[in-house]
Amino acid sequence: MSKDLLLARARGLWEDLAGVPVPFPPTGGVRVGVSPRSGLCPVGWVGVVALGGSAIVTAPSERDAATVRDALKGLTVEAVVDAASVGGVLPVAEVLGPAALSYVSEEGFRPTAGPAAVERLPGRHPALRGLERAAGREDTAEASLDEMTSPAFVVREGGEVVAAAGYALWPHRTAHISVLTAPDVRGRGLARATGSAAVAHALAAGLLPQWRARPPASRRVAAAMGFEELGAQLSIRIASLSR
Repeated sequence: MSKDLLLARARGLWEDLAGVPVPFPPTGGVRVGVSPRSGLCPVGWVGVVALGGSAIVTAPSERDAATVRDALKGLTVEAVVDAASVGGVLPVAEVLGPAALSYVSEEGFRPTAGPAAVERLPGRHPALRGLERAAGREDTAEASLDEMTSPAFVVREGGEVVAAAGYALWPHRTAHISVLTAPDVRGRGLARATGSAAVAHALAAGLLPQWRARPPASRRVAAAMGFEELGAQLSIRIASLSR
């Protein structure tokens, strides 16, 4: 699959999640739409997704969209997914991201076996809860293992699950990858091993794997497996738009 096709599929996903017709404009453009229930961000927030040099933005009301459209018109596409740049033109009360959005094709995928055997478990297996406790609330929320619809691909040590990966089935036949590793075993290739198994499973099902990540370490894992960073996602709550 070419990069252009990857980009087209990724854009189709986020246009669908926007909840209203707001197609990505030509390269260099930013398009703002009104979507009270946008899937680009939490309800009541402003969501921004940039892919391939253009961006779409959703706001919860016509008034809010006009405010955001006017504020962002002087920013580049790169700047509209930069929290500091957006904070310079809008009164940002809270922010999520930015998170890099990466995708991989079957041809570009670089699988790895890793240093340990990967076991397959049901996605809701109770053994995953112990890993989440070990990883802590913040990393667990980032990974969202509880949202997986696929099997879980795990590594055990001493009978305990210390790394796991899987994916949630999103619209447009997209597999949103989740990976979580216990803090005391990181840096040993376990994220690549479990993530690789999850990605291979998704590709075999004809799905488009998506890797969304903020931490640099997670982005490096994705790059090592052949994922291409095509853009970023940012969610912002604007003080003047608070209800």
